[in-house]
Amino acid sequence: MSNRTEDFDFHLPEALIAQEPARPRESARLLDATTPGTLVDRHVCDLPHLLRKGDLLVANNTAVIRAQLHALRGEARIGITLDQIRPDGTWHVLVRNARRLKVGDTLTFPNSVETAQVVTLEPGGGACLRFSCEGDAFDAFLQAAGALALPPYIHRPHGPTAQDSKDYATIFERYKGAVAAPTAGLHFTPELLAAVDATGAERCTLTLHVGAGTFLPVRADDITQHHMHSEHGVITPQTAERINATRAAGGRIIAIGTTTLRLLESAADEHGIVHPFEGETAIFIRPGYRFRAVDVLMTNFHLPRSTLFMLVCAFAGQEQAKAAYAHALKTGYRFYSYGDACLLRCANSIHAH
Repeated sequence: MSNRTEDFDFHLPEALIAQEPARPRESARLLDATTPGTLVDRHVCDLPHLLRKGDLLVANNTAVIRAQLHALRGEARIGITLDQIRPDGTWHVLVRNARRLKVGDTLTFPNSVETAQVVTLEPGGGACLRFSCEGDAFDAFLQAAGALALPPYIHRPHGPTAQDSKDYATIFERYKGAVAAPTAGLHFTPELLAAVDATGAERCTLTLHVGAGTFLPVRADDITQHHMHSEHGVITPQTAERINATRAAGGRIIAIGTTTLRLLESAADEHGIVHPFEGETAIFIRPGYRFRAVDVLMTNFHLPRSTLFMLVCAFAGQEQAKAAYAHALKTGYRFYSYGDACLLRCANSIHAH
């Protein structure tokens, strides 16, 4: 089992990076890799045929905020991406042009009366800011002054469009706080959910506010040296109870997206019991990890050398994951946030299948 980052590299042609989603959303392709050694080309609308009565689909109900801000310190332009809110009400942010800042500086925003004060600065472009507003006033400020922080590989030379505001939101969204969308959830529509419900499979949600760190590649040569950013998650007692009841009755836990999977695994104990959770997780799942909470994962296709591709290799087994990606590359699957999906079965679980 390798800890070398280069072993999680692959060549991805630029043309396969999706610049907008499939329309309708459930017409995206779905690579079914749930049977060891076989790969079946399907579409997301086929998902209900792959479910069983008693399965439980778990999705992330976070909602994306307009996390991209342009600030001024005097004449200097400062680019800010909100990362996550801290318990004391300050915001951890990633800053472009951070060298122009010092602690105590006040930042202003074009066309807004609101300001932000620099509380701390970190090496590498991180900072903590305290904004002059919070709660509903802060939401209104972001609506007016902020833009979607679309991933850097989605090219929008003039900034995100009005269509992106619709496309980059999931049907499950309920609680604001994510910088990036939980992208597996982007494939679901009311029609698809109705078809899922008709199978006798059940659904529930949890909340993981995806941070800006999700886009950062692994820069260390040895993956064990990579530092994960923490993200805030919530699993309610009712949701934990439903998950455990499904497992006890022999149903499968199907995670919609890696963010859902990471929170479920953070909340599960060594016996696979999922406990209510509210707090931070910085779990880094890589090959060798034994899964406690999830049987099947639906996820999009991820970046080379990313922690998410490492997670997929850990979940499906490195051979099956690499075979799935090789097939996807060869047959023109679309990659990343607006791209196609794959369905994977857990190859390394504490529960015997």
